[in-house]
Amino acid sequence: MKKYLAELVGTMVLVLMGCGAAVFAGANQPFDSVGTLGVAFAFGLAVLAMVYTIGKISGCHINPAITLGLLLSKKISGKDAGMYMIFQVIGAILGSAILYVLAKDSGSTTTLTGANGYTDVLPAFVAETVFTFIFVLVILGVTSKGANNAFAGVAIGLALVLVHIVCIPITGTSVNPARSIGPALFEGMDAIKQLWLFIVAPFVGAALSAVVWKVLDTKEAE
Repeated sequence: MKKYLAELVGTMVLVLMGCGAAVFAGANQPFDSVGTLGVAFAFGLAVLAMVYTIGKISGCHINPAITLGLLLSKKISGKDAGMYMIFQVIGAILGSAILYVLAKDSGSTTTLTGANGYTDVLPAFVAETVFTFIFVLVILGVTSKGANNAFAGVAIGLALVLVHIVCIPITGTSVNPARSIGPALFEGMDAIKQLWLFIVAPFVGAALSAVVWKVLDTKEAE
């Protein structure tokens, strides 16, 4: 249960910090704006902090797509994978609830919870699939046997920053079904109607990364 609770807390922190940056200081907000780059770093730094906080407890997935990639790579059991995903979604909902309470009377002009969205479905689906593929592939690589695991958190956090810099203008960047589910539930029907893409595409990208990494992975270290 400790590792499930760790995933809940980690995902809550990710949503609260990353989506919070988008709500309060993202582009077009009435407050001091940090823009796309600032929001990207907020997500990356949140992951970086959580990797070194809960990594020893649960491995710090805080993302159902990562959990799926590790399941397909046989690095986690089916039971644990299912429980991880459930607690990740619960954590995202809790983080979004806190953010909604903080933002509902704040004057935020575009979003109350940092929900994802898109204009054209094809570019959005391609972006979420490809960037999840890249992100999960990095994770599989830096956490593999023989890699320099001491700096895995840095590589993972910076990879997420890079993904957000490119993908934010397209979808707001999900690459994480839990991160999309929580905010959408509080944002309203427009976000909920588009939620399917932010669940399906990241799972497709994660599955592809597991297949590709199996081909690329070197022999286990002695």
